[in-house]
This record gives sequence, C-alpha cells and structure tokens, in this order.
Amino acid sequence: MERKILGHPAGLYTLFMTEMWERFSYYGMRALLILYLTKHFLFDDFKAGMIYGSYVALIYGLPLLGGIIADRYLGMKKSVTFGAILLVFGHLSMAIEGDPAVVEGNSISRSDFYLNFFFLSISLIAVGVGFLKANISNLVGALYKFDDQKRDSGFTIFYMGINLGAFVATIVCAYLGETFGWKYGFGVAGIGMVLGLLAFRIGSKNLENVGLPQDPNLLNSKRLGIKVEYLIYLSAILFIALTWFLFKVLDDFGIILGLIGLPVMTWLFFYIYRKCNRKERNQTLVMLVLMAFSVFFWALFEQAASSVTLFTDRNVNTGGELPAGMFQALNPFFIVLFAPVFAYLWAYLAKKNIEPNTGIKFALAILLVGVGFMALVLGANFADKNFKVDLVFLVVMYLCHTFGELCLSPVGLSMVSRLSVTRIAGLMMGIWFLSSSLAGYVSGLIAGLMAVPNNVSLVESDAAMSLAIYSSNFEKLAVLSVIVAICLFLINPLIKRYLTN
Repeated sequence: MERKILGHPAGLYTLFMTEMWERFSYYGMRALLILYLTKHFLFDDFKAGMIYGSYVALIYGLPLLGGIIADRYLGMKKSVTFGAILLVFGHLSMAIEGDPAVVEGNSISRSDFYLNFFFLSISLIAVGVGFLKANISNLVGALYKFDDQKRDSGFTIFYMGINLGAFVATIVCAYLGETFGWKYGFGVAGIGMVLGLLAFRIGSKNLENVGLPQDPNLLNSKRLGIKVEYLIYLSAILFIALTWFLFKVLDDFGIILGLIGLPVMTWLFFYIYRKCNRKERNQTLVMLVLMAFSVFFWALFEQAASSVTLFTDRNVNTGGELPAGMFQALNPFFIVLFAPVFAYLWAYLAKKNIEPNTGIKFALAILLVGVGFMALVLGANFADKNFKVDLVFLVVMYLCHTFGELCLSPVGLSMVSRLSVTRIAGLMMGIWFLSSSLAGYVSGLIAGLMAVPNNVSLVESDAAMSLAIYSSNFEKLAVLSVIVAICLFLINPLIKRYLTN
C-alpha cells in the first residue's frame, strides 16, 4: 500500500526536499548574477542582460532534451540524479571568482581565464538543470492518478518547497555575496545543491517504482562499444564543452533556441496530427496556446533578477544597508506565505464547481504582472529629492507578481502533467520549459532595452536619468500586459470548447 503523509504520497516530500535545495542553489546564484556581471566583470547593462537572458534560456530550454532522454533511455530517477551531480560541480565552481575586472583608461581589462571558468560553471549548471528540472516535475505528476483532485494542491505544495529554498537562499547568498565577497554567496549556494543530491538519494525509496527506465534492456545495450547509459553521460559532458564554447563566442543565444525549437515543434505537429486522436490533439493544441501566453508572463516576471534588481540598486531607497539582490527574496517569501491560501482556494472553488479554468488563471497572472509594474511607475512619480523610490512600491510589485505566479506556474505544471499524451509526457514537460527558455531569452532582450548608459553613475543628475528610463519602460510593460490579458480572456471560451471536444 502506498505510504501517505497528510493525504499525499510520501514521495512528494522527498521531491519537495530535493527541489527545495536545488532551487536554493539556483536562486542563491540568481540573486547575485546580474550584479556579479556588472560589478565584478564590469559588463555594461546590455551585455549583462544578454548573458543573463542566454543563461536563463538554457536553464529552461535544456529540460526539453532532458525530458526526451528520460522518456527514451534513462528514466526520471537516473536523470534527476545525474543532473544533481552536474549541478553540485557547477555551483561549487562558481565560488572561484578570480580577479575582478579593472578600468584601464578607456577600456576594461578582464581575466580571460576566470571569465572562461565562469562560463564553464554556468554551462555545468545549465546542463544539470536540463537533466533534473523537467523530470522532477514529472515525478510529482506520476505520484497521482489522472483524476486525483489532490493533484493541483500537490503541485502547489511542491511549489512551496521551491520557494522556501529560494527565499532563504536569496537572503543568505545575496547578503554574503555583496557584503563579504562573491565567492561566499556562490559557495553557500553550492553547499545547498549538495544537500539536494543527498535528499534525493536518501529519500528515493519513497518513490518506489516511479520514474524507472521504460526499457532497461535498451539502456544496458551497447553503442559504439559503450553501454548506452554511459554514452549518454559522456555526450552530456561533450555538450557542456559545446555550451561553454557558445558562451565564449556568442552574445546572442536566439539562434540556438531557433535551432532547438523549430525542428521539435515541427515534429510535434506531425505527431499530433498523425499519431493522436481528436481529444489528444485538442488537448495538445490548447497547451501550446497557453504556453505562448506563458512566454509573455515569464519574460516580464524575469525582470526581477535583471532590470528590477538594477533599478533597486540605483533608484530604490533601501535604507543604505540591505544589498539590492536580497529584495528578490520578497517573491519566494510571498509564495511561501500565500501558496497554502491559493491551494485551499482552488480546492474550495473546485468543490463548489466554480473554479476558474486554466485559461482564466493565466489571464489573471498576466494582468497582475502588469499591475506590479504600474506600482513601480506610481512610485517613480513620488520619488524623493534624490530620485529614490519608496521601498513600499517595490514590495507591492513583488506581491502582485507573486499572485500572478501562483495563478500560472503550479497550475501550468499540473496542466502539462494532466493533458499531455502519455507516450510523450517527458517531451511535453520539456516543451513547457522550452517556452520558459524563450521567455528567458526575451527577458534578456527587454532588460537590454532598458539599459542605462555607461556614463551614468549615481550622482543626483544620473539617478534622475536612470529613474526616467526605468519608469518609462515599466509603464510600457504594464500597458502591454493589460492588452495581452484581455486577449486571453476573450479567447477563453474557445479554449474551454477544445478541452471538451
């Protein structure tokens, strides 16, 4: 008999702990990344935004490949374990910061060795996440029956673990990194990933037969004289080297997304029209439409770690003591605080048969992200004489964005696990993260468009300039969000009809 804890499978809590520590490492590093790029390596805002966007694009794009490999060969358990090992090495190596860049006349001198080492570190992290992210989410879905009413609340609990780790990491790592040195913040993030790996290995017995390879014989067979399982691991290492090279030579990863996404989507459309029945095809098409809207949401949401963090550093009155990166902790704090409320709300509305469908939840999410940016615009209108915005407006932005996230992210994960054709469930979860990859890339472009000129330092006149740039762009994002949300509200009846036919 399956072991239950508080009405949910025991395996949920194993995955809760694993993902909590993995997200601790990720968000701890994320809290520092844009500041590390602009203050340690002295990249301008545009270049830093593009590196950040490319990194996030890989973080969310590579789970597509990880999902395919898990479906066909490794299974979800082995994929998560291997991904966690790569993440341990990647995050711990971030602690080797090396010499900072220096200004020499009209140019900037950077250590090629330490810059390349940094690119290697984020390549290890990106590929590690590729193996872990989609598969651990699918493991959560595999613990529940298709029609289990606890599925959405289970994913919300899982999401609480993500944000509990993110909350603690953002405070601890951002404070250590900006106060005592980057290596301390990144190093603690690496220790968190070690704990995540241990949690998964110790608690894997709670997963029983979930996530095993579909064909163990295929995994144990040989290709080129090498066992298939080992060949996969070797190929991953070679891919890490390729990713490092791309970071070294490319400023823009948009072409990589195209090369990955186009053939995958072409194959998917061929598959659903040739291999799926009408219901499966309609469900898949609805998922793809909602994924497109999620791209818009995440592109704006990810500004928190790029343009909003730089805005906080330059134009928010933080009292002069708290590092700008620490304020990213507001999002996971609000998640932990309000996730149980949303989990209860969805369950309560479902019992009353009045729960809004996924399309409405997505539209609310997009509307809320726009309201959040309007809070910053309003704050800019009431800035003090030093062109600093009161902290309360930043808090309101994070609160609105968090409510939007709770309307979209756990619901989106549940949607993919519920509506995906079983035969390609890993692929569909990978495509879900591929949409987030595109969003990450677009977020980098948006952050780059908000770049403050290099000659802007934080004397009074320059603070006025940066405030004007950020305020104008945040207003544009807010207006666009409202328009997109209205469009989704209008097409929602069509979405409902496709799901019932």
